Formats: sequence, structure tokens, C-alpha cells
Amino acid sequence: MNPVKQLLNEQLSLIAHSLSSPQRLEILEYLSQTERSVDNLSQLVNLSVANTSRHLQVLKQASLVTVRREGKKRFYKLTGNDVTSLISSLRNTAEIHLAEVERLMQSYLNKEDGLEAISAQELLERSKNNEVTILDIRPEEEFNAGHLPNAINMPLWQIVQRAKSLDPNKEIVAYCRGPYCLFAYDAVNILRDNGFNARRLENGFPEWKAAGNPVQFNQ
Repeated sequence: MNPVKQLLNEQLSLIAHSLSSPQRLEILEYLSQTERSVDNLSQLVNLSVANTSRHLQVLKQASLVTVRREGKKRFYKLTGNDVTSLISSLRNTAEIHLAEVERLMQSYLNKEDGLEAISAQELLERSKNNEVTILDIRPEEEFNAGHLPNAINMPLWQIVQRAKSLDPNKEIVAYCRGPYCLFAYDAVNILRDNGFNARRLENGFPEWKAAGNPVQFNQ
């Protein structure tokens, strides 16, 4: 093999290796929402701080994340929207070629959603005409770090008590962290049970942002 090509392939393998852990994929999903500390990530992924740090070092070696220090704390974030696009490509390829992924999709996700999800393009057009109410189901911290324009932050546990504040004449579109985030599916089911016309966004906030669609910030 050409030595230059071999060196290039070795570098590419760093990326492949960094994505070979389900824990690291989960960490990347959380970081695609907002910057997070090591302590916060360890709680979210249910790992020790030491194990979380080791996973982050692998991701940092592959240049998928960057780190900044604030006192004794370390905060990590993705190096760019291209990392989100990389994960999306990995997910799409798995859905096409891995039978187990297709089975899980059919068994646990598709059956939860009786209506076709709305695409980002359709949502953009309908929101311009004020035809929909957009609900962000993520925690407030993630919402404040970036969200769809004019979205209302309504975490899943608040929907039942706050549903009366929603316009019953508008379709509601709920979105969460990504296409596999069950919060959006649960939110749609709760809203439908309460008499609302509701659908979920085809993907989540990270994919929306990575595609170059407009984003609003609260901080």
C-alpha cells in the first residue's frame, strides 16, 4: 500500500474507533445539544467520572470534541455540526444495512407513531404561515442553548398540566434530541390522548441545526 494512503487510512481509523462504543455515541448525542461538564455527562450516561473522562479523551483524540477549563471543571462540546452529520450518516447506513436496527425501529419506534413525521422543510414552510405550534420537549438547559424559532419549551413531564395553554386549532409538532429520542414519541401520544392534532419532527434539534436551518438562543 502507498505509505501516504496508509497514513491517511490510519487517521480515518481514529474516527471509526471513536464511534465504536455505544457509550461514546451517547455522549456525542448529549454534546450535540449543548456544551457539558464531565460531571454532568457522567450522570447522564450513568458512568463514573473516570470512565466518562476516558471516553471523552478518545473522542478528543479523534478531534470530534474540544475541551475548555473553568477552574477545576472541564467542559466539552462538539467541534462542529459536521460531527452531527457524521452520526446521522452512521445511523442512516445502519438502518439500511443492519436487520436488527430495522427490527428495533419497527418494534419500538414506528409502532409508537401512527402518523408520518413532518420533515424540516415542511415545518419551515408551515411555521412561516403560523400554521403550527412547535414544542421543544428537551430539558430547559438544552432549550436555552439553542432551539427552533418560536418553539415553546415544554418538557415531557409538564405537558399534561400545560396542555390547556395550547391552541387546539393548530397542529402541534414536537421534537427532541434526535430521531431515536422517545420523548417526542411520548409527547405526541400524550397530546393526541388529550384531543390535539400532533406529530413529531422527523429528526431532532441537532439535525435541524446541522442542516443550516434557523436557530434561536436564550443565552
